Amino acid sequence: MITNTTPPLRHLMNPLDFTTDELEQLFRTADQIRSDMPGFAHRMDGRILATCFYEPSTRTRLSFETAMLRLGGKVIGFADESSSSATKGESVADTIRVISCFADICAMRHPKEGAPMVAASRARIPVINAGDGGHHHPTQTLTDLLTIRSLHGGLSGFTIGLCGDLKFGRTVHSLIHALVRYPDIRFILISPPELRVPDYITEMLRAGNIPFREEIRLEDALPELDFLYMTRVQKERFFNEEDYVRLRNYYILDEPKMGLARPDMYVLHPLPRVNEISVEVDDDPRAAYFEQVQYGLYVRMALILTLLDETDAHINHGLLRSY
Repeated sequence: MITNTTPPLRHLMNPLDFTTDELEQLFRTADQIRSDMPGFAHRMDGRILATCFYEPSTRTRLSFETAMLRLGGKVIGFADESSSSATKGESVADTIRVISCFADICAMRHPKEGAPMVAASRARIPVINAGDGGHHHPTQTLTDLLTIRSLHGGLSGFTIGLCGDLKFGRTVHSLIHALVRYPDIRFILISPPELRVPDYITEMLRAGNIPFREEIRLEDALPELDFLYMTRVQKERFFNEEDYVRLRNYYILDEPKMGLARPDMYVLHPLPRVNEISVEVDDDPRAAYFEQVQYGLYVRMALILTLLDETDAHINHGLLRSY
């Protein structure tokens, strides 16, 4: 009897899809790209990335597209739902079947949780979740991990404060899930009561005996932090305007507050910011959020290389893209 030993097609739906060892290899590839960008300029010659974005994005979409172009590949896709056949009623499953005929890899953002997973179940190419509602934003998490690893020298032994919208913030949820796999990390969760982190996350932290506490005042946490991860209050996640207006300016990081922090504390933000970080903080050497954007390019380049290299292995084992 002949056994099919071809491994399944690899996708990225959430940060836990990669083991910590696989993430370390991915980050080493990103380090190589960072130190020698020209050396990777033709790695994806002849390859095509499809960016299927059903809701607005600047950094994530452009970062994916730039990553593929920097690798020598090409890009197709759409920047919002109105530019796609979704306006005619086409399902995500049908869209990805069509995209699989044209492209080698797909990055998808969708407002509905689980939509990229549906696409991955029907795709003949690797699918990367570029954000699905309030669920996951795994490549932002990879960006955050690479940034912390580069600035801190590793992914252990630090205290991180997560501040702002911890209820709806998918970047926060994904980052916590990713960081709990590393040793000696302490969390301080800073939010108004209405935007506190969901119970399932605090229950996970307690079950794992991972040190954390919840705070309302940013000033009470700042002196203890190695990293401060600021987030915006997301208007698009609120059901009514009144609640958003009441909470949008709850936290504003400015120079006086930065004076309470350690000289070696770094400020991160997934962006876009609104006014939760004053522009005067941009000139502080501890402000690392634009550097974080640059790390996002390196990690997405490394991810595209990793997933397509694995796809090549599948094809070499006889897995053809057929219907």
